[in-house]
Amino acid sequence: MNLIRLLLTGWVTMFSAMAEAGESGPMGSSVERTRNEVIYRDLVFAEVDDLPLKLDLYLPQKATGKSRLVVFFHGGSWRSGSKESCQVRWLVRHGYGVASVGYRKSHSAPFPVILHDCKGAVRFLRANADRLGVVADKIAVAGASAGGHLALLLATTAGVDGLEGAVGGNLQQSSRVQLALGLYCPTDLRHDIAADPGRWDKPSSPLYLLLGGKPSEKIGLALQASVTTHVTEDDPPIILLAGGADKPGPVEHGRRLKAAYERVGLEAVFQVVPGAGHGGPEFRDEQRAALILSQLENALGSVSDNS
Repeated sequence: MNLIRLLLTGWVTMFSAMAEAGESGPMGSSVERTRNEVIYRDLVFAEVDDLPLKLDLYLPQKATGKSRLVVFFHGGSWRSGSKESCQVRWLVRHGYGVASVGYRKSHSAPFPVILHDCKGAVRFLRANADRLGVVADKIAVAGASAGGHLALLLATTAGVDGLEGAVGGNLQQSSRVQLALGLYCPTDLRHDIAADPGRWDKPSSPLYLLLGGKPSEKIGLALQASVTTHVTEDDPPIILLAGGADKPGPVEHGRRLKAAYERVGLEAVFQVVPGAGHGGPEFRDEQRAALILSQLENALGSVSDNS
């Protein structure tokens, strides 16, 4: 009898999964379901030269109202990576929606175009918040490595001429966000270039591709692409986490951005995570998770208020 029951349970699970795999979601997305999530895959937030730009939206399976939203940008030195790599997906278990954005890479979309893609995604999510089941007026951004740089740059450049772009339209919507989380990421590109220009002037270097040429000859553009350049007193709160066992860069960059925030009277949370490298589970350990959840609640409101 137990064997029959197990077989029946397995068949029901299999056929349910097959049915759900064919389920269609809002705006042409496909739907996946896990124990904790409803996932809308491949939502097209913009089309550029016939190329669709897509994001994945993860929502709590048991959400009873609109979810507060964290928009994530993956790493990959601005030239690689994909939206399937989402280091903050764990937030869904705590009641948050998470959108993981696929932006164009630096070889085809150097700065500032790569930033325009990110802002276009935020505007799209705001414009379609009701259809997607998310809260429009309070959004956080997050990113890892190069994606952390883009998240922080987005957070500090709302409305800056030339850095907003028009990717995806929805220009009546603001790209301003209420919190930014940067994981082991650069913030001051000009400093890196000045410290070792020969390293970055190679055509294969990440900064060469991001800036569209030799960084030593594009200092003005590097300045515009540096988060530290744009800090003003109306910027949102930020959380900066860097690995204690990583190369010195992310730690130094975190200190520089924290100092820039403090110069205009803002507070930035900056922590060096002991034993962590360039990524890893240490960035979502109990202490870091508690910090991130606390800051999200302060900035976006309690998930218990989702309605």
